[in-house]
Amino acid sequence: MWLNNRDLSNDSAAQAVPAVSCPSSYPFPTSKTISAVNTSYCRRSSTMPSSAGPHVKSRCPQYPGSNIKRLSVPDDKVDWTQKWPEYEPVSYTAPSVLNNPAWADPDIGSFSPKFNTVDGAVDRTSFEGSYKVENEKPLNPCGRTGLAGRGLLGRWGPNHAADPIVTRWKVDVKGAKVHHSDSKKPVLQFVSIKRKDCGEWAIPGGMVDPGEQVSLTLQREFSEEALNSLSSSPAERAKIHQRITNLFKSSGFMVYKGYVDDPRNTDNSWMETVAVNFHDDLGNSVSELPLEAGDDAGQVQWVDLDSSFPLYANHSHFLEIVAKERKAHW
Repeated sequence: MWLNNRDLSNDSAAQAVPAVSCPSSYPFPTSKTISAVNTSYCRRSSTMPSSAGPHVKSRCPQYPGSNIKRLSVPDDKVDWTQKWPEYEPVSYTAPSVLNNPAWADPDIGSFSPKFNTVDGAVDRTSFEGSYKVENEKPLNPCGRTGLAGRGLLGRWGPNHAADPIVTRWKVDVKGAKVHHSDSKKPVLQFVSIKRKDCGEWAIPGGMVDPGEQVSLTLQREFSEEALNSLSSSPAERAKIHQRITNLFKSSGFMVYKGYVDDPRNTDNSWMETVAVNFHDDLGNSVSELPLEAGDDAGQVQWVDLDSSFPLYANHSHFLEIVAKERKAHW
């Protein structure tokens, strides 16, 4: 069992080095009728081709931001129900997490979190349903990852995030929709940021603060990462706030709610998200605001939705759903 793991949290080998990334894409099953995907990722991944396997990026050989190597977990040993008495992955929690920032839990033993419930202001429930807790530590609902501990994630168990997918139609100089030469469908554009931590392009988003409504997280993260509202003047901030509020007050299209196949995941900590599409149909809302990278973003720009564009984690899958919902090119 993983309780006997060697803990590398303070090992010199665990010091931060340039981040590495896993393969940028892999096949996902999709429904002919596209709707909000809020079913269990873990259950859906079991229908994936065996060559892809469940939560591929969560088993990335080298853990991001470190030179820590995961124990290799074959597809047929991912599920916790598969007996594997020899399974002893390294335990790693990043120094940035061990420094006890406000967004991180203490180590197990120094506090007693209440899993599978709302623990004070911290939501420790999972979109995947009730997860198992073994020896006081939660187990990743999608199975083994080859690494114990928390890695770069602050919370034991689910770490909740929100991903706003802001889109508009690509138009020509006359304002007419641009259609793709192959599919003949109109082209959607979305706001994409280049992450500072790994250099991959992604949907802007971030962690849900304790007690915060997801709708507020969606709006806050987009403002901070894509419009750099934190460094704006009061007048500019007010203008940004009004435009963003007008767009985000709509219900939006719920694209996904559940587990995220993220390279930061471990056996005991994992990412979950709510992804919502907010569409500027007339192009007169956020489309007119200048994009400026801020917070965790290195660059930001409007990008054409296209299956060939590589993205972080399973963000490509989110955009495929948006494209089909909007009857746009993919």
